[in-house]
Amino acid sequence: MTSDRQVTLDAADIGRTAEMIRVLGHPVRLRLVEALERGERCVSELQGAVSAPQAIVSQQLAKMRAAGIVSCRRDGANVRYAVADARVLRVLDCLRHCEPRTRTARRKPSTARK
Repeated sequence: MTSDRQVTLDAADIGRTAEMIRVLGHPVRLRLVEALERGERCVSELQGAVSAPQAIVSQQLAKMRAAGIVSCRRDGANVRYAVADARVLRVLDCLRHCEPRTRTARRKPSTARK
């Protein structure tokens, strides 16, 4: 086990961390974070990136904004969104590099009795 894995979460941050994980646990929100990983985007750009209606994109962005995952700034008539918490990008990177378990890799229960 590496020393990085032995570091515990700060007690003051554990609530915010749990909230971040909870909010990220939605397919549209994960896709939005992926789209924002490449930089700031407005809602219409995000709609195309995640193939979702404007109302859904705006609703999900509002939830992520409330959790501190994304931030926004006004740019003329547009509101541009960006990732506000770099930990989110690290979580996304970890998810990409996890080895998914396949059906053939799972152990089957033993049918032999002892």
